[in-house]
Parts: sequence; structure tokens; C-alpha cells
Amino acid sequence: MRLSTFEHEGEPWSGVLSDQGDGVHPFPVGTTLRHLVEQGGEALRETASRARETAAPLALADIRVLPPLEPPTIRDFMAFEQHLAGVARGFGDDVPAAWYVRPAFYFTNPYAVVGAYDDVPVPPGCGRFDFELEVAAVIGAPGRDLTPEQARDHILGYTILNDWTARDLQAFEMQVGLGPAKGKDGSTTLGPWLVTTDELDAHRDDEGRLDLGLRVDVNGVTVGRDSLANMAWTFEEMTSYASRGTEIRPGDVLGSGTCGNGCLAEFWGRRGRLDPPPLVPGDRVTMTVEGIGTISNTVVEGGEPVPVRRARSSGRPRLSPLT
Repeated sequence: MRLSTFEHEGEPWSGVLSDQGDGVHPFPVGTTLRHLVEQGGEALRETASRARETAAPLALADIRVLPPLEPPTIRDFMAFEQHLAGVARGFGDDVPAAWYVRPAFYFTNPYAVVGAYDDVPVPPGCGRFDFELEVAAVIGAPGRDLTPEQARDHILGYTILNDWTARDLQAFEMQVGLGPAKGKDGSTTLGPWLVTTDELDAHRDDEGRLDLGLRVDVNGVTVGRDSLANMAWTFEEMTSYASRGTEIRPGDVLGSGTCGNGCLAEFWGRRGRLDPPPLVPGDRVTMTVEGIGTISNTVVEGGEPVPVRRARSSGRPRLSPLT
């Protein structure tokens, strides 16, 4: 199934794409995709089947595609060695030895999710705006301390993720030893659909990896290509790691991390210059993933940063008495 959340005549709806892919059968009023995911796969399949039988499809031209769901959490991994090596070169570094030991991730802002075709503002104070082409898994069942084999049954489906990044803000704040924070806080595109795992099983290679073609264009010119099969870990392995010592829950999103040739910073690192140039208002970034679909966002002007004063320096910290 290809599942959608969308706006029609000013109201939010969820639904399932038609077999022809040119329309969406709406679910009953008030039925959200997030709620169905939380109820479980059987409820989702029954609702989708009933919608296809009873609800006339709405033409895609008559709807505004929204993010497939509002995720409670977004973990973004870093599973492509080529991407990491290229970006690291820009800082005179190599891939850290620790990266090869286990899949690293960070939590990003679930409130910053935007739709597949929405405008994306430049973050306040950003002068080096960048995109990041990723695929994300969506969790469909709760679990804890899962093995990779168990984790497969907990993945409901996949969607495209663009992890928009303010590279200059990111580089500055990570000098503190934390982050990324505001460098990644502005926008994250999810969409256009949530494609259930069974739709993509035919794309698995002999090792069980999803072999999906990935492409990103800027203003109609192809900038980068890769295959999802080049991930260092599978989504099942990353889901297993995410569940270690804690719980993953329905609706959680796990990003693959940027694919090879999937962002500008990787080219900057390899070439030693800002080529291609950072994104500016008016640029249109289009990402296509085989078997999932296409997202396309236009960069627009953002707001001015609200000033923040420098930290007070006290020389020596005061010690509070123990009571």
C-alpha cells in the first residue's frame, strides 16, 4: 500500500493511493494515519481496503500532500561511508574508527516536518544551506531489545527524507561537543507517501538489502545518484540498535543518513571549495527514490535571527554549600 496524509478543501485527511497512482481514496473523517499505525497493521489494512471499495478517489491535482504522519520521534543515522568520508575530508579528517563499530544516530526535531512539495525557508542566520537525500523507515509495532531478525516485523514501511541542514550553523555549534542542534532544526521533508514494506520486497538483493535507486536534482540538473544497497547497515540492524535498552513505538521514524553524493557538503569536502554553491531562495531541490516516489521543495527566504547575548564569564564557578 501507498498511504498518504493530505489537505483537501482546507481539511486534513488520510487515505490510500489508487492502484493507478493518480488519486487517493480518503479514509473516514477524523481517521489519521498516525492513529491507524498505532492501532496496528491489521487495522490499517482493513481501513485501506474499505476505502478502496467505498470511497471515490480524489485526484492528486486537487489535494495538497502533507507529511505522511506526525512522528513522535525521528532518529537520523549515518549509514553511508562515502558521504561521511567526503564531508570529513572538508575538515581534514577521515572516517572515525568508532563509526565502523556500531550505527550512530542523533534525534532531530519532529515538529519541523514539512510536506513533499512545501516551501522550505532558509534557517535564520544561515549562509550555507544544504539538502540531504535519505530514506526513512517508519516503525509499525512497539519493541525493545530487538534482534535484527525480529526488527523486520516492526518496520511498517518507508518514505523519503530530506534532512535540510544549515552547514555553517552546524559547524559552529558542534565545536562545543554537542549537536547538531540549530544546524538541523529548521525543516525535515517526509513524503510523498508511506510505502508499506511488501511493496518493496521485490527490490531486496541477495543479502536482504533494499536496492533502490536514489537521485537528487537542483533546479532540474542532476547533482547526485546512489543506491540504498550501499548502506553499511540494514534498516533492520539500525532498528535493532535503536531499540537497545529502550522502546521504539509506532510512528517513530529512522532515517538512513545521507546517501553517497546526496548533499552539497560532500562535494565541498572533496573539491575543497563551495562547488556546487550553497542553496539560495528560488532553488528547487527534487529527490526521487525508486519504488517510493518524488519530493520537490523550493527554498524561500527565512527570518532574521533573534540576537542571543554572549555567556557571562564568572572566572571561577561558585560552589553551592551542601545542605
